[in-house]
Amino acid sequence: MADKVSLSRSPVASAARNTPRPAPPTRFEATSATVDGFTAAAQSEATRRAYAGDLKHFRKHGGKIPATPQMVANYVAQFAGVHAVATLNRRLIALHQAHTEQGLTSPVMDRLVKRTMQGIRRTFGVAQRRVKALVKTDLLEMLVMVNRQKPMKAARDRALLLIGFAGALRRSELVAIQCADVTRFEGGAEIHLPRSKTDQVGAGRTVWVPHAKDAERCPVAALDQWLALSGVSQGPVFRWVSRHDNLVGDKGLTSQSVALVVKRSVKRVHGAAATKAVSGHSLRAGYCTEAALVGMAPWQIREQTGHKSDVTLAKYIRPITKRKIPSLL
Repeated sequence: MADKVSLSRSPVASAARNTPRPAPPTRFEATSATVDGFTAAAQSEATRRAYAGDLKHFRKHGGKIPATPQMVANYVAQFAGVHAVATLNRRLIALHQAHTEQGLTSPVMDRLVKRTMQGIRRTFGVAQRRVKALVKTDLLEMLVMVNRQKPMKAARDRALLLIGFAGALRRSELVAIQCADVTRFEGGAEIHLPRSKTDQVGAGRTVWVPHAKDAERCPVAALDQWLALSGVSQGPVFRWVSRHDNLVGDKGLTSQSVALVVKRSVKRVHGAAATKAVSGHSLRAGYCTEAALVGMAPWQIREQTGHKSDVTLAKYIRPITKRKIPSLL
């Protein structure tokens, strides 16, 4: 007993009792505007816009945040076969992020949701929609009809289609081109791409666009003609043109505008029904397919497109009747 009393009265024990305990850490500490800015920049504007649309669609069809696994499973089952599996996957990512950012348990990780998606994949497959590749002959037909527009719009659309094809550019890369990104040389022009879909951190790369032998189909000549006619010398290269063809906007086109130009051009040649098979991505797929047809090596095509592997590149090369694959029979 004496030992216990003496221990409780010892200087060490007294000091331990009198030492203030550290305050528990604040669970929800506010972040600065700078931190908020950097976290917002972690995703591209296109990704944030897509996720916002996904959440809007989920709420429109009876969903809410926080959601239960049953709610999410019923949602994806409702649109299985209506939307592509890739679209459903993206919407699940948006839902998962919406929960985790609020410190909520994500229903997407529940076994019920995972098993439901597994069944959807087995039932409907995971093949993504492949748009028609607009190869050289398609592009030349489109240019004939494009030239029948009013001068300003014709010059812009011709430059947009030719640069998009010759540079094998994505829609987002095409509309992001600034006047300062274009450097002209004797044999063509070099276009600097500060960032792209697969380069979110901005390492950047350059694309070489050579002169064409025929001035009527030369992408560099078409670009110079558009800039001279529009008076654009700085800022975005491709911009909206007024209905009366007499005004050019200050802001650049959106990615959706590229798809509309492509669809409009195809409609003039083949009619409205043909537009369902094409998109802004048809120019990029067209370059890959045409390059393979003329015998360019995969590494040469990837140097232009920025693809990291031959496997990914192969998805862009469309099987058409004159594709050069020898018969083994």
